[in-house]
Amino acid sequence: MSVSEDDTLSKCLSLFSREKPPALIVLDRGGKYRGVLARRWIVRSMLDPSVTKVKTLMRSSPKAMLQDSLGRVARLMIESEVMQLPVYSGEDPIGFVTDEDIIHSAVMQEWGDTAVKEVMSKKLFVVEEGESLGSVLTLFRERGVSHAPVVGNGKLVGVISVHDFIEQVFQPRRRQTLGERAGEKVRFLSAPVKTIMSKPVITVLSETRLRDAEKEMHRFDVSCLVVVEKGRPIGSVTKKDFLEPMAQMEMVKPELTVQFSVKNDVEIDDIQRSLIMDVFAAFTRRYKRTLEAGTLFVYMKGHGTNYKGKQLIHCRLQLRTVKGSFSSSAEGWNVEQIFRLALNRLERQVLSSKEMKYNPKLAKTYLKLIRFPSTEF
Repeated sequence: MSVSEDDTLSKCLSLFSREKPPALIVLDRGGKYRGVLARRWIVRSMLDPSVTKVKTLMRSSPKAMLQDSLGRVARLMIESEVMQLPVYSGEDPIGFVTDEDIIHSAVMQEWGDTAVKEVMSKKLFVVEEGESLGSVLTLFRERGVSHAPVVGNGKLVGVISVHDFIEQVFQPRRRQTLGERAGEKVRFLSAPVKTIMSKPVITVLSETRLRDAEKEMHRFDVSCLVVVEKGRPIGSVTKKDFLEPMAQMEMVKPELTVQFSVKNDVEIDDIQRSLIMDVFAAFTRRYKRTLEAGTLFVYMKGHGTNYKGKQLIHCRLQLRTVKGSFSSSAEGWNVEQIFRLALNRLERQVLSSKEMKYNPKLAKTYLKLIRFPSTEF
Protein backbone atom coordinates (compact mmCIF):
# COMPACT_ATOMS: atom_id res chain seq x y z
CA MET A 1 0.00 0.00 0.00
CA SER A 2 1.46 3.35 -1.04
CA VAL A 3 0.86 7.09 -0.67
CA SER A 4 2.31 10.15 -2.36
CA GLU A 5 4.86 12.30 -0.59
CA ASP A 6 2.45 15.23 -1.11
CA ASP A 7 -0.52 13.53 0.60
CA THR A 8 -1.58 14.72 4.07
CA LEU A 9 -1.02 12.68 7.21
CA SER A 10 -4.81 12.56 7.67
CA LYS A 11 -5.09 10.35 4.61
CA CYS A 12 -2.39 8.06 6.02
CA LEU A 13 -4.11 7.80 9.41
CA SER A 14 -7.29 6.82 7.62
CA LEU A 15 -5.43 4.08 5.72
CA PHE A 16 -3.77 2.82 8.91
CA SER A 17 -7.14 2.70 10.66
CA ARG A 18 -8.98 0.98 7.80
CA GLU A 19 -6.37 -1.37 6.32
CA LYS A 20 -3.98 -1.76 9.30
CA PRO A 21 -0.74 -2.08 7.27
CA PRO A 22 2.55 -2.21 9.23
CA ALA A 23 3.74 0.83 7.23
CA LEU A 24 3.11 2.73 4.01
CA ILE A 25 5.38 2.97 0.97
CA VAL A 26 5.97 6.60 -0.04
CA LEU A 27 6.27 7.49 -3.73
CA ASP A 28 7.32 10.75 -5.37
CA ARG A 29 5.25 12.59 -7.99
CA GLY A 30 6.73 10.36 -10.69
CA GLY A 31 5.75 7.17 -8.87
CA LYS A 32 9.29 6.31 -7.77
CA TYR A 33 10.09 4.87 -4.35
CA ARG A 34 11.11 7.48 -1.75
CA GLY A 35 10.82 5.75 1.63
CA VAL A 36 8.33 4.58 4.24
CA LEU A 37 5.97 6.01 6.85
CA ALA A 38 4.86 4.30 10.08
CA ARG A 39 1.80 5.22 12.12
CA ARG A 40 3.73 5.74 15.35
CA TRP A 41 5.90 8.41 13.70
CA ILE A 42 2.73 10.41 13.05
CA VAL A 43 1.50 9.92 16.61
CA ARG A 44 4.83 10.91 18.13
CA SER A 45 5.24 14.00 15.96
CA MET A 46 2.23 15.82 17.45
CA LEU A 47 1.87 17.67 14.14
CA ASP A 48 -1.50 18.67 12.70
CA PRO A 49 -2.30 15.75 10.33
CA SER A 50 -4.78 17.77 8.29
CA VAL A 51 -2.10 20.12 6.91
CA THR A 52 1.19 18.23 7.36
CA LYS A 53 2.52 16.49 4.25
CA VAL A 54 3.80 12.91 4.19
CA LYS A 55 7.27 14.05 3.08
CA THR A 56 7.69 15.86 6.41
CA LEU A 57 7.79 12.59 8.38
CA MET A 58 8.71 9.90 5.85
CA ARG A 59 12.06 8.19 6.28
CA SER A 60 14.46 7.01 3.64
CA SER A 61 14.56 3.27 3.98
CA PRO A 62 16.42 0.43 2.26
CA LYS A 63 14.48 -2.23 0.40
CA ALA A 64 14.54 -5.83 1.57
CA MET A 65 14.72 -8.33 -1.26
CA LEU A 66 12.76 -11.56 -1.24
CA GLN A 67 15.96 -13.64 -1.19
CA ASP A 68 17.62 -11.74 1.70
CA SER A 69 18.63 -13.68 4.83
CA LEU A 70 17.19 -12.84 8.27
CA GLY A 71 20.61 -11.57 9.34
CA ARG A 72 20.89 -9.18 6.42
CA VAL A 73 17.41 -7.76 7.02
CA ALA A 74 18.23 -7.31 10.71
CA ARG A 75 21.34 -5.33 9.70
CA LEU A 76 19.29 -3.14 7.35
CA MET A 77 16.82 -2.38 10.15
CA ILE A 78 19.55 -1.41 12.59
CA GLU A 79 21.39 0.73 10.05
CA SER A 80 18.28 2.62 8.95
CA GLU A 81 16.50 2.73 12.34
CA VAL A 82 13.40 1.62 10.41
CA MET A 83 11.70 -1.52 11.70
CA GLN A 84 9.21 -1.92 8.82
CA LEU A 85 10.98 -2.51 5.51
CA PRO A 86 9.30 -2.86 2.11
CA VAL A 87 9.99 -6.22 0.47
CA TYR A 88 10.66 -6.28 -3.27
CA SER A 89 10.79 -9.06 -5.82
CA GLY A 90 12.84 -7.52 -8.56
CA GLU A 91 11.32 -4.07 -9.18
CA ASP A 92 7.92 -4.92 -7.69
CA PRO A 93 6.89 -4.32 -4.05
CA ILE A 94 5.17 -7.39 -2.59
CA GLY A 95 4.73 -6.45 1.05
CA PHE A 96 6.44 -5.44 4.27
CA VAL A 97 8.66 -7.25 6.78
CA THR A 98 8.76 -6.01 10.38
CA ASP A 99 11.18 -6.51 13.26
CA GLU A 100 8.61 -8.81 14.85
CA ASP A 101 8.49 -10.96 11.70
CA ILE A 102 12.28 -11.33 11.68
CA ILE A 103 12.56 -12.07 15.40
CA HIS A 104 9.76 -14.63 15.33
CA SER A 105 11.29 -16.47 12.36
CA ALA A 106 14.72 -16.53 14.04
CA VAL A 107 13.57 -17.86 17.42
CA MET A 108 11.64 -20.67 15.74
CA GLN A 109 15.01 -22.04 14.68
CA GLU A 110 17.78 -23.50 16.86
CA TRP A 111 18.84 -20.01 17.99
CA GLY A 112 15.56 -19.77 19.92
CA ASP A 113 16.97 -22.18 22.53
CA THR A 114 19.57 -19.55 23.54
CA ALA A 115 19.14 -18.13 27.05
CA VAL A 116 18.00 -14.51 27.49
CA LYS A 117 21.20 -13.72 29.42
CA GLU A 118 23.19 -14.11 26.19
CA VAL A 119 21.52 -11.10 24.52
CA MET A 120 20.05 -9.00 27.34
CA SER A 121 21.30 -5.52 28.20
CA LYS A 122 22.90 -5.65 31.65
CA LYS A 123 23.30 -1.89 32.05
CA LEU A 124 20.02 -0.84 33.65
CA PHE A 125 18.85 2.62 34.67
CA VAL A 126 16.36 1.98 37.47
CA VAL A 127 14.14 4.81 38.72
CA GLU A 128 12.12 5.20 41.93
CA GLU A 129 8.34 5.47 41.65
CA GLY A 130 8.47 8.83 43.41
CA GLU A 131 10.99 10.39 41.02
CA SER A 132 9.73 13.24 38.87
CA LEU A 133 8.83 12.77 35.22
CA GLY A 134 11.19 15.61 34.41
CA SER A 135 14.17 13.72 35.82
CA VAL A 136 13.24 10.61 33.82
CA LEU A 137 12.98 12.61 30.60
CA THR A 138 16.47 13.95 31.32
CA LEU A 139 17.71 10.38 31.90
CA PHE A 140 16.22 9.20 28.60
CA ARG A 141 17.79 12.10 26.72
CA GLU A 142 21.25 11.95 28.29
CA ARG A 143 21.61 8.16 28.30
CA GLY A 144 19.88 7.39 25.03
CA VAL A 145 17.50 4.85 26.60
CA SER A 146 13.79 4.37 25.97
CA HIS A 147 12.78 2.13 28.91
CA ALA A 148 13.50 2.08 32.65
CA PRO A 149 12.26 -0.32 35.38
CA VAL A 150 10.48 1.42 38.27
CA VAL A 151 10.98 0.28 41.87
CA GLY A 152 9.18 1.09 45.09
CA ASN A 153 10.40 0.01 48.53
CA GLY A 154 13.02 -2.12 46.81
CA LYS A 155 10.49 -4.01 44.68
CA LEU A 156 9.82 -3.88 40.96
CA VAL A 157 6.49 -2.09 40.52
CA GLY A 158 6.41 -0.92 36.91
CA VAL A 159 8.17 0.18 33.73
CA ILE A 160 8.26 3.63 32.18
CA SER A 161 9.04 4.23 28.52
CA VAL A 162 9.03 6.91 25.86
CA HIS A 163 5.76 5.38 24.69
CA ASP A 164 4.17 6.12 28.10
CA PHE A 165 5.11 9.78 27.82
CA ILE A 166 3.67 10.04 24.32
CA GLU A 167 0.44 8.13 24.95
CA GLN A 168 -0.40 9.43 28.43
CA VAL A 169 1.11 12.91 28.54
CA PHE A 170 1.93 14.57 25.23
CA GLN A 171 -0.99 13.31 23.13
CA PRO A 172 -3.74 13.99 25.74
CA ARG A 173 -2.31 17.46 26.40
CA ARG A 174 -2.26 18.21 22.68
CA ARG A 175 -5.90 17.17 22.31
CA GLN A 176 -6.97 19.31 25.27
CA THR A 177 -5.42 22.57 24.09
CA LEU A 178 -3.18 24.02 21.42
CA GLY A 179 -1.54 26.34 23.95
CA GLU A 180 0.50 25.60 27.03
CA ARG A 181 1.04 27.69 30.13
CA ALA A 182 4.31 27.58 32.04
CA GLY A 183 2.53 26.47 35.22
CA GLU A 184 1.06 23.42 33.51
CA LYS A 185 4.50 22.41 32.24
CA VAL A 186 6.06 22.71 35.70
CA ARG A 187 3.31 20.58 37.27
CA PHE A 188 3.80 17.92 34.60
CA LEU A 189 7.57 17.79 35.12
CA SER A 190 7.07 17.55 38.89
CA ALA A 191 4.56 14.68 38.75
CA PRO A 192 5.87 11.31 40.02
CA VAL A 193 6.77 8.45 37.71
CA LYS A 194 4.09 6.20 39.20
CA THR A 195 1.35 8.35 37.65
CA ILE A 196 2.08 7.17 34.10
CA MET A 197 4.23 4.01 34.44
CA SER A 198 3.01 0.76 32.90
CA LYS A 199 2.10 -2.12 35.18
CA PRO A 200 2.16 -4.98 35.84
CA VAL A 201 5.70 -5.58 34.66
CA ILE A 202 6.25 -8.41 32.18
CA THR A 203 9.36 -10.21 33.42
CA VAL A 204 11.54 -13.16 32.44
CA LEU A 205 14.45 -14.97 34.04
CA SER A 206 17.99 -14.88 32.68
CA GLU A 207 17.70 -18.59 31.82
CA THR A 208 14.46 -18.14 29.87
CA ARG A 209 14.80 -19.22 26.24
CA LEU A 210 14.63 -16.50 23.58
CA ARG A 211 11.75 -18.39 21.99
CA ASP A 212 9.71 -18.08 25.18
CA ALA A 213 10.72 -14.46 25.74
CA GLU A 214 9.56 -13.54 22.23
CA LYS A 215 6.28 -15.30 22.92
CA GLU A 216 5.76 -13.14 26.03
CA MET A 217 6.51 -9.97 24.05
CA HIS A 218 3.91 -10.92 21.47
CA ARG A 219 1.34 -12.07 24.02
CA PHE A 220 1.41 -8.82 26.00
CA ASP A 221 2.25 -6.57 23.02
CA VAL A 222 5.32 -5.04 24.66
CA SER A 223 8.72 -4.12 23.21
CA CYS A 224 10.73 -4.59 26.42
CA LEU A 225 10.95 -7.36 29.02
CA VAL A 226 12.60 -6.86 32.41
CA VAL A 227 14.98 -9.66 33.42
CA VAL A 228 14.72 -10.42 37.13
CA GLU A 229 16.56 -12.45 39.72
CA LYS A 230 14.90 -13.01 43.11
CA GLY A 231 12.41 -10.29 42.26
CA ARG A 232 15.02 -7.66 41.46
CA PRO A 233 15.76 -6.29 37.97
CA ILE A 234 19.17 -7.33 36.62
CA GLY A 235 18.72 -6.51 32.95
CA SER A 236 16.31 -5.96 30.10
CA VAL A 237 15.70 -7.39 26.67
CA THR A 238 14.24 -5.35 23.81
CA LYS A 239 13.57 -6.03 20.15
CA LYS A 240 16.87 -4.38 19.32
CA ASP A 241 18.63 -6.83 21.66
CA PHE A 242 17.21 -9.61 19.48
CA LEU A 243 18.19 -7.92 16.21
CA GLU A 244 21.81 -7.09 17.06
CA PRO A 245 23.11 -10.68 17.44
CA MET A 246 21.07 -11.70 14.39
CA ALA A 247 22.81 -9.01 12.34
CA GLN A 248 26.13 -10.21 13.72
CA MET A 249 25.46 -13.70 12.34
CA GLU A 250 26.08 -12.30 8.86
CA MET A 251 29.83 -12.20 9.48
CA VAL A 252 31.68 -14.32 6.93
CA LYS A 253 34.71 -14.92 9.13
CA PRO A 254 35.54 -14.35 12.82
CA GLU A 255 36.46 -10.68 13.20
CA LEU A 256 35.52 -7.46 14.96
CA THR A 257 33.28 -5.32 12.78
CA VAL A 258 31.45 -2.01 13.20
CA GLN A 259 27.92 -1.06 12.17
CA PHE A 260 26.59 2.50 12.19
CA SER A 261 23.04 3.71 12.79
CA VAL A 262 22.99 7.49 12.44
CA LYS A 263 19.85 9.61 12.63
CA ASN A 264 19.23 12.08 9.81
CA ASP A 265 19.80 15.04 12.15
CA VAL A 266 23.47 14.03 12.64
CA GLU A 267 25.87 14.75 9.81
CA ILE A 268 29.06 12.69 9.39
CA ASP A 269 31.27 13.57 6.45
CA ASP A 270 33.75 11.23 4.77
CA ILE A 271 36.70 12.62 6.75
CA GLN A 272 34.97 12.11 10.11
CA ARG A 273 33.88 8.60 9.17
CA SER A 274 37.43 7.78 8.11
CA LEU A 275 38.84 9.07 11.43
CA ILE A 276 36.26 7.05 13.39
CA MET A 277 37.14 3.92 11.45
CA ASP A 278 40.84 4.52 12.19
CA VAL A 279 40.07 4.73 15.91
CA PHE A 280 38.05 1.51 15.73
CA ALA A 281 40.81 -0.20 13.71
CA ALA A 282 43.27 0.58 16.52
CA PHE A 283 40.81 -0.85 19.05
CA THR A 284 40.44 -3.97 16.89
CA ARG A 285 44.20 -4.50 16.73
CA ARG A 286 44.39 -4.40 20.53
CA TYR A 287 41.54 -6.80 21.26
CA LYS A 288 40.84 -9.02 18.24
CA ARG A 289 42.75 -11.94 19.80
CA THR A 290 41.04 -11.74 23.17
CA LEU A 291 37.53 -10.82 22.04
CA GLU A 292 37.90 -13.05 18.94
CA ALA A 293 34.79 -11.92 17.05
CA GLY A 294 31.94 -9.50 17.42
CA THR A 295 30.24 -6.33 16.23
CA LEU A 296 30.36 -2.79 17.57
CA PHE A 297 26.97 -1.14 17.02
CA VAL A 298 27.25 2.66 16.93
CA TYR A 299 24.06 4.67 17.47
CA MET A 300 24.17 8.46 17.05
CA LYS A 301 21.37 11.00 17.25
CA GLY A 302 21.04 14.74 17.81
CA HIS A 303 19.21 16.45 20.65
CA GLY A 304 18.53 19.76 18.92
CA THR A 305 20.56 21.75 21.46
CA ASN A 306 23.04 24.08 19.84
CA TYR A 307 26.35 25.38 21.15
CA LYS A 308 27.92 28.07 18.97
CA GLY A 309 25.98 26.72 16.02
CA LYS A 310 26.76 23.06 16.73
CA GLN A 311 24.24 20.39 17.63
CA LEU A 312 24.51 18.32 20.79
CA ILE A 313 25.02 14.68 19.76
CA HIS A 314 24.43 11.53 21.80
CA CYS A 315 26.53 8.46 20.95
CA ARG A 316 25.73 5.00 22.33
CA LEU A 317 27.97 1.98 21.74
CA GLN A 318 26.95 -1.65 22.08
CA LEU A 319 29.74 -4.20 21.63
CA ARG A 320 28.54 -7.79 21.28
CA THR A 321 31.32 -10.41 21.19
CA VAL A 322 31.81 -14.10 21.84
CA LYS A 323 33.36 -13.08 25.17
CA GLY A 324 30.44 -10.96 26.34
CA SER A 325 28.53 -7.73 25.75
CA PHE A 326 29.64 -4.22 26.71
CA SER A 327 28.00 -0.80 26.34
CA SER A 328 28.80 2.86 26.89
CA SER A 329 27.65 6.34 25.88
CA ALA A 330 28.87 9.92 25.56
CA GLU A 331 27.58 13.35 24.55
CA GLY A 332 29.21 16.34 22.89
CA TRP A 333 29.32 18.55 19.81
CA ASN A 334 32.02 16.80 17.77
CA VAL A 335 31.29 13.40 16.22
CA GLU A 336 34.85 12.11 16.34
CA GLN A 337 35.48 13.27 19.93
CA ILE A 338 32.32 11.73 21.38
CA PHE A 339 33.05 8.46 19.57
CA ARG A 340 36.55 8.42 21.08
CA LEU A 341 35.17 9.17 24.53
CA ALA A 342 32.44 6.51 24.29
CA LEU A 343 34.95 3.95 22.99
CA ASN A 344 37.37 4.83 25.80
CA ARG A 345 34.63 4.19 28.36
CA LEU A 346 33.72 0.93 26.64
CA GLU A 347 37.38 -0.13 26.61
CA ARG A 348 37.56 0.31 30.37
CA GLN A 349 34.57 -2.02 30.73
CA VAL A 350 36.24 -4.62 28.53
CA LEU A 351 39.49 -4.45 30.50
CA SER A 352 37.77 -4.62 33.90
CA SER A 353 35.43 -7.49 32.95
CA LYS A 354 35.82 -10.90 34.51
CA GLU A 355 36.56 -12.35 31.08
CA MET A 356 39.77 -10.29 30.88
CA LYS A 357 40.99 -9.99 34.47
CA TYR A 358 43.35 -12.96 34.24
CA ASN A 359 45.23 -11.53 31.26
CA PRO A 360 48.35 -9.76 32.68
CA LYS A 361 48.92 -7.66 29.56
CA LEU A 362 45.36 -6.34 29.54
CA ALA A 363 45.48 -5.74 33.29
CA LYS A 364 48.44 -3.37 32.78
CA THR A 365 46.55 -1.56 30.03
CA TYR A 366 43.55 -1.15 32.35
CA LEU A 367 45.72 0.37 35.09
CA LYS A 368 47.13 2.89 32.61
CA LEU A 369 43.65 3.93 31.57
CA ILE A 370 42.56 4.36 35.18
CA ARG A 371 45.62 6.43 36.15
CA PHE A 372 45.82 8.51 33.01
CA PRO A 373 42.33 8.73 31.50
CA SER A 374 41.62 10.59 28.30
CA THR A 375 40.35 14.14 28.66
CA GLU A 376 36.54 14.09 28.97
CA PHE A 377 34.28 16.98 28.15
